[in-house]
Amino acid sequence: MAAIGTASRPPQSRSLMTFARRNALWGYLLIAPVILILLALIAYPLGFAVWIAFTDRVVGVPGEWVGLRNFRYLVEWSSFTRAVTNTITIVIVTGIAKLILGLGLALIVNERIRGRGFFRAVLLLPWAMPAFVVFLTWRVLFQPLGGGLNLLITDLGLMPLFEWVGIAQTGYIDWLGERALALPSVIVATIWRGFPFWFIVLLAALQGIPGDLYEAAKLDGASRVRRFLDVTLPNIRNSIFIVALMSSIWTANSFENIWILTQGGPSDATMILPVLSYFGLQNQRLGEAAAVSVAILPALLLMVIVTTRLIEDDD
Repeated sequence: MAAIGTASRPPQSRSLMTFARRNALWGYLLIAPVILILLALIAYPLGFAVWIAFTDRVVGVPGEWVGLRNFRYLVEWSSFTRAVTNTITIVIVTGIAKLILGLGLALIVNERIRGRGFFRAVLLLPWAMPAFVVFLTWRVLFQPLGGGLNLLITDLGLMPLFEWVGIAQTGYIDWLGERALALPSVIVATIWRGFPFWFIVLLAALQGIPGDLYEAAKLDGASRVRRFLDVTLPNIRNSIFIVALMSSIWTANSFENIWILTQGGPSDATMILPVLSYFGLQNQRLGEAAAVSVAILPALLLMVIVTTRLIEDDD
């Protein structure tokens, strides 16, 4: 009887193995359409753009392989150097400002205050509005003649002070036309547009922290600052990393803020990589335009790797 029982096991094992293989095959078939769509919409365009960056392709001409010639030209091009500097500056400054503003407002709204639902809705408006509407509004506010900011400064009687320090000209401030003011003005508009995303994500993270942790910290005599450093910050750390990564990528690839406000001027004072790449497309020099776009990929990939490593180390 023992021999018969032992002899009957291999067919059962083969049957189970066949079922597992069928299950795996069925799973691959189900995800195959998604993989094909991703390859068609992401992998192929990305690979094609990288290939074009190493050619001298122009509109109507396939172009030939030129190796690193496009990238050597970018390194020697002053507009590219300025675009890299401005892109890094905008990403870092707006990221820090949006973190401070978004986290501060999230901490306030997370408290039991009257009308916090109303404040939450109002604070989301800049993010909910279409980007072109936001930056067109800021362009009107920044207008030198009749702009909202200049009218406000004039009504407050502060224009003579701005004239004395050399910021204002005769009765007005050219926010987007002066090299010294153009980039800070763009940064202010970009912060206003992007901080609600930080606010809503960090608010959700704060609301996910168990109240027992705060009660235990209070019983231990921890001050409000210590509770923030020892309880709040460790629990929202991963959320900060993820939001910082996404916000940095979006800001580095943003186009409408610069194009609507300054188009990269005056004299490349606000030029960034996406706008510089667009000018290359306008000039029909596809190889150089693709090289500008590809040049930012290593930095973005590095940010993804660093953020992923920080999150894994925290876990």
